Amino acid sequence: MRLQVSCEDRIGLAREILEVLEKQNININAIDAGSAGYVFLQIPAPSFEELQILMPMIRKIPGVTDVKTVPFMPSEREHYAMEALLRTLPDPIFAIDLKGRISMANDSILSLLGLPREQVMEEPVSNWIQGFSFLRWLGLDEVLPQATRVSVQGNQYLAEILPIDLPDEEGTSILAGAMVLLKSPARVGKQFNALRDQISGFDTLLAESDKMRALLAEARRMAQLEAPLLVTGETGTGKELLARACHEASLRQDKSFVVINCASLPDSVAESELFGLCKSPGEVVKRGVIEQADGGTVFLDEVADMSPQLQVKLLRLIQDGCFRRVGDDTEIRVDLRVICASQRDLSELCQRGDFREDLYYRINVLNLHLPPLRERKADIVPLAELFLEHYSQQLASPLRQLSAECREFMKNYAWPGNVRQLKNAIFRAVSMADERGDLTPEQLRLPSWTEGFGYFDQEFEGTLDEAVKQFEASLLRRLYPAYPSTRQLARKLGVSHTAIANKLREHGIGKTRK
Repeated sequence: MRLQVSCEDRIGLAREILEVLEKQNININAIDAGSAGYVFLQIPAPSFEELQILMPMIRKIPGVTDVKTVPFMPSEREHYAMEALLRTLPDPIFAIDLKGRISMANDSILSLLGLPREQVMEEPVSNWIQGFSFLRWLGLDEVLPQATRVSVQGNQYLAEILPIDLPDEEGTSILAGAMVLLKSPARVGKQFNALRDQISGFDTLLAESDKMRALLAEARRMAQLEAPLLVTGETGTGKELLARACHEASLRQDKSFVVINCASLPDSVAESELFGLCKSPGEVVKRGVIEQADGGTVFLDEVADMSPQLQVKLLRLIQDGCFRRVGDDTEIRVDLRVICASQRDLSELCQRGDFREDLYYRINVLNLHLPPLRERKADIVPLAELFLEHYSQQLASPLRQLSAECREFMKNYAWPGNVRQLKNAIFRAVSMADERGDLTPEQLRLPSWTEGFGYFDQEFEGTLDEAVKQFEASLLRRLYPAYPSTRQLARKLGVSHTAIANKLREHGIGKTRK
């Protein structure tokens, strides 16, 4: 039976209550005086006659205002609530004392160890958990929370280790032990995926480097504007991801975000796919994606590959918000924002006549340039760890870490394919690894690449003279469009006009080549 004694807060009151119980020869199982204004007692259930005598005696104690029976004491409720929480949690959880012995264990950790509770309690945690010295950590001058990898019966787990601090009478903390929560790679992956599914916009973009942080700060401001936006950057830098983040952070976030890859649209069907098709005026066969995106955002990826005919119709769409379906003479007005992306230099294409200059100025009202991964080195390792966790969960592979050698290698590699190449390299390493242990540079299987020279074939066969000629031809082909006269190109490279003319002729580079 549990009794709740309502009383004043005075010294000696609890002792007087215990004296009454002693006089009535009633044993006390537990007492809880932690709640201000109350004392709770747990006693063996007395008979009705004994209870009729006991209750008035307690009420007569000075300072007691009431006595009644209750179903449980506050400490019991807290205890059983904690037990219920630990029992239902799927993660293994246990507590240790200052000597590193297990003082509490939930059902999940017992199931993991395959042992009954009596064989685990009061035993050293080192019997089952390897990879972290709990005693050394508990002996530090300042014991701080830890998150580290540990091994349990040969399997890898992420251990979150939290110190248990109890306040003393002066309010300072006394270390009493620690709580340990274990998470398997699959569990971490599921939680990561659940979180990722709930976040959107710029929260999906990782930015540890100063360049990316500055870029995202600028992008957040541009996301709220309605003007056309041009996103530039090398292949694999995440242009579509940035465009989608701008859409999800805009007032159009509840409307469609339509992606159109201009490079993959065949000229024969491109116009009808974008703007729709009519069999005859007014007889609609198909509505185009532009019409379907009304109210939202259209993302035109690799806009530099758009045909001249489509460039004209896109210019009209951006200028007036109007277009016509193929085969129709009725103008359709839409409300949408246009975001374009290109890995090529559109200003250079305009100078060569390969892209409309008026369209370029229309789509380039606002612009964002995504830096290549080699210029944001602080992001490389965090991105790699993110992909490593994701693919370990996806492929049901043991959670691995990046070795120190691998981290250094990744920071110094040029990543010509940028984030996409990094993601693919991690996927390949995780999927092909046939043994446990940290990831090494060799497992990434990245080809040699040098800034300014590109990829190097490790099995190159030929002479130095042949290699020099290949590089020379490649360099001249890249420079010739910007310096189309031999005199300009000779001046740029610091050689004679005659030498450049001979080199261009030798490599077949001239005004007739594109």
